[in-house]
Amino acid sequence: MALVWLWVAVCLYGLGLAYSLALLANRGERIARVAIPAVSLGLVFHFVSLVEFIVHEQLTPASIEYSESLLAFALMVLFMIVRVRYKTTSHGMFVFPLAFFLTFASIIARRPLHLEDISPVFRSWWLFAHIALIFTGYAALFLSFGASLLYLLQASRLKSKNPGPREGLASRLPALEVLDEIGYRALLLGFPFMTLGLVMGAVVAQARFGSTYFTDPKVMLSLLMWAVYMVLLYTRWSSGWRGRRAAYLATFAFLAALVAWGANYFSYVHNVERVLRS
Repeated sequence: MALVWLWVAVCLYGLGLAYSLALLANRGERIARVAIPAVSLGLVFHFVSLVEFIVHEQLTPASIEYSESLLAFALMVLFMIVRVRYKTTSHGMFVFPLAFFLTFASIIARRPLHLEDISPVFRSWWLFAHIALIFTGYAALFLSFGASLLYLLQASRLKSKNPGPREGLASRLPALEVLDEIGYRALLLGFPFMTLGLVMGAVVAQARFGSTYFTDPKVMLSLLMWAVYMVLLYTRWSSGWRGRRAAYLATFAFLAALVAWGANYFSYVHNVERVLRS
């Protein structure tokens, strides 16, 4: 049943994807009445699916299928928090497509790794906490990046002598101050999750790999990403950087996160199947 619930969630997220495309065509108002409740219900089915995959299907949290689904879930949870707090769904234009494709990919690539085939290290709740915390940090960073792009779009529109039609996408965006605050609050939320996730990952990897863990390219790039993340927050705290400069910094931090994510393909520590064969 876990896979059935996940398929239901994907279908409901598909309405969110349609909403994102409609926004680009300046026709998002009508479909929003259906899409927003649909993705909210999809989040419920997604949660049920994740729980059942662990309890009944006995999938390891380190599997790529579970990881993709968990990241999509974290993105949707943060979307709902922002929606309730700031009364806006504009950030769904970025969140919905990514959540849909991540969840769909987790279904297509699903190859269950059952508990009897997996080392106890890869079944520990330390590992689960590491992945959940790290992905919450990634989701928050992506949300900040999306808010930064919307900020730059809105700022460009307001600065232009010809802001465009009233029904355009930019005309539905929140005020610049709201977009800037969303980006900042997302960073504040994500940083402690990212930090704790890295610490817990170090504990798990130390038990499995020893000191060689720190020479892994994925680990080194993740630490570099964390440093960029910290610098970004520091500049906002100490220098009061806001607006365009903060938006550019958030974009740079997101690019650093993409590089760290891409290092999975070169990592020994984070390649579960390679480790199981060793």
